[in-house]
Amino acid sequence: MSTPRKVQQLFDLTGRTALITGGSRGLGLQMAHALGEAGAKVLVSSRKAADLDEAVASLKAAGIDASFIAADAGKPDDINRLADEALAQLGHVDILINNAGASWGAPAQEHPLEAWDKVMNLNVRGYFLLSQAIGKRSMIPRKSGRIINVASIAGLGGNPPFMQTIAYNTSKGAVVNFTRALACEWGHLGIRVNAIAPGFFPSKMTAGLLSMAGEDNIAKGAPLMRIGDDEDLKGVTLLFASDAGKHITGQILPVDGGVSALIGG
Repeated sequence: MSTPRKVQQLFDLTGRTALITGGSRGLGLQMAHALGEAGAKVLVSSRKAADLDEAVASLKAAGIDASFIAADAGKPDDINRLADEALAQLGHVDILINNAGASWGAPAQEHPLEAWDKVMNLNVRGYFLLSQAIGKRSMIPRKSGRIINVASIAGLGGNPPFMQTIAYNTSKGAVVNFTRALACEWGHLGIRVNAIAPGFFPSKMTAGLLSMAGEDNIAKGAPLMRIGDDEDLKGVTLLFASDAGKHITGQILPVDGGVSALIGG
């Protein structure tokens, strides 16, 4: 038996490569920092080059080897181009984080079909297509890879009546079982697939709701009496991406201050 590695070695990502969609701000950028601070070379993607420029500047300022590719993860042609360019830049992808996402607020009885399709195409189909492209062309041939899907506690149950986001909840519920199904299918190929299910974090997507409901009121609904911050996804991201989590696959970990414990998630 080989000598067990020290814990710092298990979490070390030196020499690894990572692709993060929705990586120009918010949760995606936080996760990119986590991987880069652990030694990975990171490539972030989102639709807007200007936002990506700022993100890469912040990553480089932290001493991280970072670059970007502008692409719309809701469009199959863009996903194929993103996979092509990512593999050309990185050579291979060790870690894929599917994070790009959208939401839409409307009563279920009035929810526009085009909005439903937009949410589902980005939040579910986009995850599948990029995982398929990177898996087929990089991870399966190398028999190694880590895929981290960003789900949500909204995918674990329903919402209070004022949160009318049926398409978003449905899409994140699909991400939960997509994660489990892919983990079971690709486990024997050396590929681990897990999901993070964040609760409330400050972001562009949650800004309206936090303003309407009040951040303090939402925080009071969590056992830890707080919402997420700019550090709270770093630890779980590194666990799922590194050898520290080499025996973990098909799991969904809520990072929500305990809210899912209250609702039985």
